[in-house]
Amino acid sequence: MAIGFMEVQLVKAKGLHNADFFGKMDPYVVIQYKGQEQRSSVAIGQGRNPVWNENFTFRVEYPGSGNRHKLILKIMEKDTYSKDDFVGQAIIYVGDLLAEGVESGGAKLQTLKYRVVRENKSYCGEIDVGVTFTQKVEDEFVEDIGGWKESNYYLP
Repeated sequence: MAIGFMEVQLVKAKGLHNADFFGKMDPYVVIQYKGQEQRSSVAIGQGRNPVWNENFTFRVEYPGSGNRHKLILKIMEKDTYSKDDFVGQAIIYVGDLLAEGVESGGAKLQTLKYRVVRENKSYCGEIDVGVTFTQKVEDEFVEDIGGWKESNYYLP
């Protein structure tokens, strides 16, 4: 099993469904990968076209348990006096990226646009995200037998 790190570059969103009835919405993104979860900053007052330009790092085991290597980006709207509203989500399947990264030591998906859909699967905007996988290099194992490295005895 290979272990590495997946870096998610959250850039921006465009044309999101406005979940705020009064004024511009304050969106943020909850990023999930296999039980790990991270949250972006709130793009205060940026409405339907927020910009984040933030990076997030997740620990990855490949192939790991199950073959469901998907990155879920849930876009939420921050509310002050009530529960935050779900705007939509995008799913990025990263299994091929991880497989390529394990084979070559690393792999990158350039920043691309992904469809954001609501709970009823209707289109509600797009989100720009880049993903990079870097395989962790194992520490070099140096064999130290019987303390010979510390001895003063030298064989020519």
